[in-house]
Amino acid sequence: MLEEADVPYEKVLVDVRDQDREDDPEFLAASPMGKVPAIVDGDVRMSDSAAICLYVADKHPESSLAPAVDDPLRGQFLYWMIYTPGVIEPSMADKFRNLKTSRFQSGWGDFDLMIETLEGGLKDGPWLLGEQFSAADVMVGSSAIFMIQFDMLPDSKIIEDYAARCLGRPAYQRSLEGEEN
Repeated sequence: MLEEADVPYEKVLVDVRDQDREDDPEFLAASPMGKVPAIVDGDVRMSDSAAICLYVADKHPESSLAPAVDDPLRGQFLYWMIYTPGVIEPSMADKFRNLKTSRFQSGWGDFDLMIETLEGGLKDGPWLLGEQFSAADVMVGSSAIFMIQFDMLPDSKIIEDYAARCLGRPAYQRSLEGEEN
């Protein structure tokens, strides 16, 4: 997201798999649960991908990563911003655990409904807001890529093509520079 916004930043590695790690107090101030990602920006300290993406997009309106508050697309943008933590992640967790979820009894529906809804949201693409790439695509695109990487995505050319467009963005490519595999 910071690459998309063209904002300078410093990466700090936090190995969340190391249960014996001692977290830096500044990190814990940003992320009381010790989860990543987290961000420190002056006096602002916060965690959670969706919150960070919203913060960065709104703080840097020149990046055009979020419609203005009075733009008619703002409602659709907010819906898709929250779609990853509110729908995709719980649906994927259920699928990983082989839980049968009733789309009528859970707030996120079920995995199949999540996929159908995402496909519907992309049909007028190439992005969730049509021609405008946004922070919502950072969130949802990362989930689409994750589903492909972990062989969770059912046959869906529209989501596969969307993930490929996300992977091909120059900001995404820059974000990988210096990363170890």
